Amino acid sequence: MRTDEESRPSPETLLKVAQAEDALKGSGKLKIFLGYAAGVGKTYAMLEAARLRKRDGLDVVVGYVESHGRSETDLLLEGLEAIPKAEIEYLGVKLPELDLDRVLARRPQIALVDELAHSNAPGSRHEKRWQDVEELLAAAIDVYTTVNIQHFESLNDVVAQITGVVVRETVPDALLDLAVEIRLVDIPPEDLLQRLKEGKVYIPEKAALAAEKFFKPGNLMALRELSLRRAASRVDDQMRAYMESRSIAGPWPVADRVLVCVSGSPFSERLIRTTRRLADELKAPWHTAYVETPGGGKHAQENRERVWKDLRLAESLGAQVANLTGTSVSEALIDYAVRNHVTKIVVGKPAKPRWREFLRPPLVDQVIRLSGTIDIYVVSISAEPQSAKAAPAQEKGKHPWPGYLKSLVLVLVISLLCEPARHYLAPTNLVMFYLLAVVLAATRLGRQEAICTAFLSVLAFDFFFVPPRLTFVVADTQYFITFAALFTVGVVISTLVSQAKERAEAIREREVQTASLYYLSRDLAVASDLAGILDAMVKNIEESLGANLAVLLPEGERLVTSAASTGFSLGLKETAVADWAFCNCAPAGRGTETLGSAELLYLPLQTSGDVLGVVGLKFRHQHEFSSPLSRRLVQAFVTQVALAVERVQFAKQAEQAQILQARESLERALLNSISHDLRTPLVSISGALGVLRDRSTELLEEARQDLLDAAWEEAGRLNRFVGNLLDMTRLEAGALKLKLAPCDLQDLVGCALAALEPQLGRRSIEVLVPGELPLVRLDMVLMTQVLVNLLDNALKYSPRETPVEVSAAVSGDRVTIEVTDHGAGVPDQELGRIFNKFYRVPVPEGAGGTGLGLSICKGIVEAHGGSIRAENLAGGGLRSLVTLPVTESRSGGI
Repeated sequence: MRTDEESRPSPETLLKVAQAEDALKGSGKLKIFLGYAAGVGKTYAMLEAARLRKRDGLDVVVGYVESHGRSETDLLLEGLEAIPKAEIEYLGVKLPELDLDRVLARRPQIALVDELAHSNAPGSRHEKRWQDVEELLAAAIDVYTTVNIQHFESLNDVVAQITGVVVRETVPDALLDLAVEIRLVDIPPEDLLQRLKEGKVYIPEKAALAAEKFFKPGNLMALRELSLRRAASRVDDQMRAYMESRSIAGPWPVADRVLVCVSGSPFSERLIRTTRRLADELKAPWHTAYVETPGGGKHAQENRERVWKDLRLAESLGAQVANLTGTSVSEALIDYAVRNHVTKIVVGKPAKPRWREFLRPPLVDQVIRLSGTIDIYVVSISAEPQSAKAAPAQEKGKHPWPGYLKSLVLVLVISLLCEPARHYLAPTNLVMFYLLAVVLAATRLGRQEAICTAFLSVLAFDFFFVPPRLTFVVADTQYFITFAALFTVGVVISTLVSQAKERAEAIREREVQTASLYYLSRDLAVASDLAGILDAMVKNIEESLGANLAVLLPEGERLVTSAASTGFSLGLKETAVADWAFCNCAPAGRGTETLGSAELLYLPLQTSGDVLGVVGLKFRHQHEFSSPLSRRLVQAFVTQVALAVERVQFAKQAEQAQILQARESLERALLNSISHDLRTPLVSISGALGVLRDRSTELLEEARQDLLDAAWEEAGRLNRFVGNLLDMTRLEAGALKLKLAPCDLQDLVGCALAALEPQLGRRSIEVLVPGELPLVRLDMVLMTQVLVNLLDNALKYSPRETPVEVSAAVSGDRVTIEVTDHGAGVPDQELGRIFNKFYRVPVPEGAGGTGLGLSICKGIVEAHGGSIRAENLAGGGLRSLVTLPVTESRSGGI
């Protein structure tokens, strides 16, 4: 009996299920009607299913359905809303295509799109219809579609081998994996052939040709078996997923990883498709690797386009692509396999003549020897594909003769130089001069030319310097050893020099790429704003790749060019392509299969959270658009810039959060002040007025007068509080204007003491203001408020029995007013903060305030061109110092 732990799915399984659900969330569902040939009834079955869904109340529209003139199909189309087809003109002919924009604007629940593998007319947004379907799915629209088994990419070579027909319109296998439901539409081959004869598949002329070329009983049976197996494999996948999610016991296979190595040969496509099928059978992830070796640089140049095509094919089939570098293909391949836990390696069977294996062991033998516990699968590639026939055409136009001619001239020059020396040196010593020629050829001309130089050197040495001279006859057979040594050493030297040059070139390229990323990272690290980041990106990409670029960021509902190369701008068409790349979070434009007619390659600035913008690049050379090396470097640049832009956005959000936090702190302080300093006087005033208003209460005149005095005092306190708030608001808004006039400081102190007279009581204030002080231009009302606030603060924070002192003195062109108390003072670390808004130090019993008085003093004094500060006294107490200019102060406002 199974325990609860045994019946509970593993965390890895639950995570896998959650990831699968997240991937499907927000996107449409794909249903594929799968057949093995045209005419089995895929479109008919799709329309029947659509009519049932419409009967259930779902919104179903026909995006594109091709009835091929069949009356029964046209009958099923009746009653279904059809989106008008787009007409694209190509070579003077208008071709009907799926109008993707109209379907997206209509936004039905289910869209019917026939012929998934169809190639769109040139000028369409996407090259393939399956890409249109992907965009519909991304817009959360369910799609019903039809396709035949021979159109799936991984089966392309198998179908070609079975039928002898190479299918050009293919669909990535990932779409089959993406489908939530696959409905197999199947009829016996005999019935299909009968339908073909009756003209229900093709018109009579085309039907006869199809029956002769493709619709053969053997072909149909093989294709039918492929479709049945593929559908059964999908059912098996669903069964396994169900068992995993419910932790049903079963014989689970060990996780495998498959690796295939491509070399740019015409057989690489077959190896890639075979590996994809093997990975499907094993339910295993797979990798595709290309190894660059020092001796293969020239080969890589000749096959560059083919290698890139193979890598793109592998990536489209779901492989993880890697570009490796090593001195040995087998060693680099095994090292990659070990690092990535690969359990199976797929290699091609050697197609070279047997005698060449004695000179260099084939890759299969090298990999098997180093494989250890890794399984090796050898795929037969004896049949030469059609693509191989076109290989010589690519090599046309290459003329090695100039290099060989230079080798001949070099050998003749060395021979002429050796002619005078032969009278003083033995013939064997003259060999060194020819070795020098080989080294020069290897360093200046190339490997093939250096080998040619070594061969010509042997001939020249034999003809000119080996007795008998001026003939190829050799009298002393020991010279054959010299010939062999000269040729062998020449070949070794040329090979080593060539490999060193190619390795140095590869290192230089990688150094340039690394330096480019380093400089970009350095510039992005010091960039503090978005403009700096975009400038760094434009500068580094222009210098590293020699490309023009434009960076488009969202502004409202559209993309705008935020940075671009000098003199570089985008037209409406290019902006539309960039907008598609932004909305769909996918590359578009030149070098891709989406809107490939565009002039630029557009890559989204994507992070884990969102798409921040789009980068458009225009390379100098056409081949760079499809080069994996250029694409990887550009992708690295774009990723770094996206992270930097995200960092700036996070910094802004953090700054806004700090501002909000500070604002909330101020609001809390203001509310606290209001709750105490506003509520307390209001309660006192309301209480006093309530007692006086009560006619039933008889009060003595003295008590009545005390209540009136208390109410008056609290009203004055409330008035000062509201006045402080208004003054602070005016200060911050710059609405406080100074009315400057010459004033006597003794009058200023007198006005302040008169305003405080009701609060003084028995407190004493000592005034030490000399009468000979010069007049100071200031706003008498505002500076009186400053002095009142300072004196009020001193009275509140000092004992009643201690005096408060007011003094003034002149020093140069400045006059200083000091207000001193003998209280507890302020902690030294708080002295710099007491003039901040709403800041209050811990107060003694009965003292309090809003924390605005000293802040208002600071604003008024600075408006007069002065300064205010506070300092603690040695014996206890606080001294506030206001310094003002004696000369005329500024007459502006804040």
